[in-house]
Amino acid sequence: MSVPAGVFTLEPAAAGHCVARGVLTFATARAARARGLAVLSAAPAGPLEIDCAGLGVADSAGLAVLLDWLSAARRAGRSLRYAHLPQDLVALARIGEVDELLERGV
Repeated sequence: MSVPAGVFTLEPAAAGHCVARGVLTFATARAARARGLAVLSAAPAGPLEIDCAGLGVADSAGLAVLLDWLSAARRAGRSLRYAHLPQDLVALARIGEVDELLERGV
């Protein structure tokens, strides 16, 4: 499934799994954050994994969104992990010294 340019989507794929696609940048961060929080609160109890293989461009605002979702999951007593993080996003997280948290999840 392709996503139009400049758009971010986060959709449930199977029990405990979601798929993130598109761009996760300053332009999409506010809507992406809200979508992720809604998905997190609506997901059935148990661990949740977000597959990020479909992410294209991501910037520091996108990184902040992923970290915010981890924080929300922790506050809710939920387990959240990311799979297939794009290497440019991991590199950005490394600069901010949050790469281990991003890769480990909560």
